[in-house]
Amino acid sequence: MRPDPSQNVLGTTLETCSMHPRTGFFRDGACNTCAQDAGSHTVCAVMTDEFLAYSKYLGNDLSTPRPEFGFPGLNAGDQWCLCAARFLQAHHEGVAPLIHLGATHARALDVLPLEILKLYAIDAPGAV
Repeated sequence: MRPDPSQNVLGTTLETCSMHPRTGFFRDGACNTCAQDAGSHTVCAVMTDEFLAYSKYLGNDLSTPRPEFGFPGLNAGDQWCLCAARFLQAHHEGVAPLIHLGATHARALDVLPLEILKLYAIDAPGAV
């Protein structure tokens, strides 16, 4: 079951991450989550070639289309709901992509400190 209403890491209503490609654990365009979302797909990230190559290297190929699953494959510039732990890992490796705080679910804070998220935020005061 989806939490309702969903809140972002700023404590306001969760914004849409991407409808094209349609992202999210529920494929509803938002980084909504629930108990069944073991990966916590809660961080709305803007893909980069560097991050996509890193993810593929780690065994999660996000760039190759998988039409049998309705997955178009991602390109640099696409927005996608990432697993919070993978984002943290990418942060530690120096390859974390930029993110939208307004579209990042509050449950990401179970894994990531807000201070780290703000380092990559493109929608916060004084953003990068």
